[in-house]
Amino acid sequence: MMITEAAKQLKLAFIKRNYDQFIKESVDLNDSYEEFLEKLLTAELQNRKTNRIQTLIRLSKLPTRATFNDYLTSHLSKPLQKQVTELKHLRFIDNQENVILIGNPGVGKTYLANTLGMEACLAGKSVLFVSIPNLVIELKEAMSSNQLTYYKRRFSKYDLVILDELGYVTFDQVGSEILFNLLSNRSNNGSMIITTNLNFDRWEETFKDPMLTAAIVDRLAHRAHVLDMSGTSFRVEDTKEWLK
Repeated sequence: MMITEAAKQLKLAFIKRNYDQFIKESVDLNDSYEEFLEKLLTAELQNRKTNRIQTLIRLSKLPTRATFNDYLTSHLSKPLQKQVTELKHLRFIDNQENVILIGNPGVGKTYLANTLGMEACLAGKSVLFVSIPNLVIELKEAMSSNQLTYYKRRFSKYDLVILDELGYVTFDQVGSEILFNLLSNRSNNGSMIITTNLNFDRWEETFKDPMLTAAIVDRLAHRAHVLDMSGTSFRVEDTKEWLK
């Protein structure tokens, strides 16, 4: 059987495309059979890892591909810098802990959440980014088409779910209840990052029901990393500079 055909059947895509080049290089370097095989298999594994990461990034729906190489902490207070440094290690995902980013619009909550999500993808973890208003719409659509159970099952399988913009839109009773149900189920299965412009004592403005709000806060804040990022909006500062 030809090497190309065998590699195809074994789903060794990189080897199928590049084995002849590796043979030439190994002959030139006078590699042993063992060295040649090790290099070829290592390259195949690295190619698969790269492809998997690209797939994870694409499926994550992250707004940008920013990493911590792009993230500056100089604008943050010392306590916040320490918290961000701790989160960079992604241990909160392995420990199934939540991260709640609180602050007024324009202070970088979504950017930090996106950056953590991107780093998680690069570490080989599955991520989903979705705004909470859109999530409620998707949940209602899934419920109307009898797909809610499937949606919840798929939602629970991500290593990290990033829920953006809690507090910008209020929900009716149905929206609040199905969101509560989804987040309660998720809290036992994986980590979440939530960005919000409201402190916990104001979440009732979004969910309307005091008891349901208390239950949501209890589940999400339990063992969570809470970062208060309130401060001057970057967008406001940029506008001031532009108007000068």
